[in-house]
Amino acid sequence: MIVKTKKFALDKKHYIKKAFAGQIDKMKIWFLIPAAVAVLGLVLNFTGVYKNWWILITAIIGAILFAAFWYLQFYAATQMDQNKQMFDKFAYEVDSRQILVKLNAKEGGVIKWDMIKSAEKDKTGFYLHMGRGQFLHFRTDVFTSEHDQKLFESILRRKNLLPA
Repeated sequence: MIVKTKKFALDKKHYIKKAFAGQIDKMKIWFLIPAAVAVLGLVLNFTGVYKNWWILITAIIGAILFAAFWYLQFYAATQMDQNKQMFDKFAYEVDSRQILVKLNAKEGGVIKWDMIKSAEKDKTGFYLHMGRGQFLHFRTDVFTSEHDQKLFESILRRKNLLPA
């Protein structure tokens, strides 16, 4: 069985939001360092051992700069010519062997299932993650029928990308 989708494109704002949130979620342990430094600065300041707010200010600015660095990375990815094709309109044909990406009736490409590292389902649709900042977003409205959406979910479960 083949699941065919309508032609659709990944929204740049949605890409930035999802990729940034995923990266921050993966690297949230790094936010513990400025948090610990900020707590240390507060403790030293209020105990009178070292009266200085620069430790706290530096920790907050460091956390903000760290988050801004990653946000700008994903924002810049939407502006680069090399990544332009990520935001073009494609139609997809999905089966248990591969994902066929179709630009038109004669042009397209293939994504093998071994390139997909993980998948997730939320209220907007399905995400197929291929790497840091690389994913396919199949919104629920791109499927031609409810049956195709359920078949797509079934294929993801058989590939062990979604929990059973």
